[in-house]
Amino acid sequence: MSHGASASIVTRRPRFRRSPKAPAFRVTDDDIRIIRHIARHRFLRSTHIAALVGRSLDRTNDRLCHLFHAGYVDRPRAQLDYYPTKGSAPMVYALADRGARLLRDRVDVDPSGIDWRRKNLEAGRPFIEHQMEIADFEVAAYLSAERSGYHYANAEEIASRLPGTFASDLGGNLLALRVTVSHQGARHEIGLVPDIAFAIDLKNGAPRNFVVEIDRGTMPIRRTDFSQTSIERKLRSYLSAYVSRLFERKFGWKFFRVLFVTSDDNRVRSMIEALRSIQPPGAAGSSLFLFASRDTLRAADPLTANWRGVDGQLRRLLPQ
Repeated sequence: MSHGASASIVTRRPRFRRSPKAPAFRVTDDDIRIIRHIARHRFLRSTHIAALVGRSLDRTNDRLCHLFHAGYVDRPRAQLDYYPTKGSAPMVYALADRGARLLRDRVDVDPSGIDWRRKNLEAGRPFIEHQMEIADFEVAAYLSAERSGYHYANAEEIASRLPGTFASDLGGNLLALRVTVSHQGARHEIGLVPDIAFAIDLKNGAPRNFVVEIDRGTMPIRRTDFSQTSIERKLRSYLSAYVSRLFERKFGWKFFRVLFVTSDDNRVRSMIEALRSIQPPGAAGSSLFLFASRDTLRAADPLTANWRGVDGQLRRLLPQ
């Protein structure tokens, strides 16, 4: 072993344990942007962060390393499953307590009332993987809007536009709803919490409003017990919210789309069949829903991809 290789091994910092002698560095405005993005999304990969701040991945990783060892951001230990077999996989980052205090002091955002260290330790791998799929969609949609000259409004900004006071609960359910669904003669009160809510402000015309459900392919399409979660129950809940004009009364959305992202084209077809059995093409609210597989969204970003409607036709989210 060469002397240089030995020195490299000795000086390498631990991946998931902070160095007891983290080098001093000055927190820059770009570092605050990084911390702010992580706080807003709850979890982000290093590749997401590099794209959001417009930096090279190497430079972003260097700043993230400093921020981690200084205690501003965290590396959830649940991702240890990836290493060492997937040592090249992008690292996942979360907000740390010191970063929360920095946001409170520097940008008037206060996520510091939460024990982020405990939350990050408790986050299991399935939860983090689901959050990564949410981040994949939201970051791609944001960057696509930016490239096209549109403004992307996330849930936090949408809430800020509404009358009244809404808590700035980063990563929280700002747009959660309760909807009444009638099914087989019974009424059910159901909590409706989209994985993502966003709006695209067009250069001319009203904003395009969207809510997104990220489906991992594990939820049953139908259940005999309607009190249990299913894709059919989600579809019926959104239809009830649409027919009762719940989104319009609460958010001012006269029109919106519900986007389902799922595992593959076979599941897309199963979802559309379930929707047709509830609300056939041409019926009120049937055009509310659009569906796409992850492969479709890997080939094109969410705003330029072709989404499939209940009638089987392909549509894009924005005018061409």
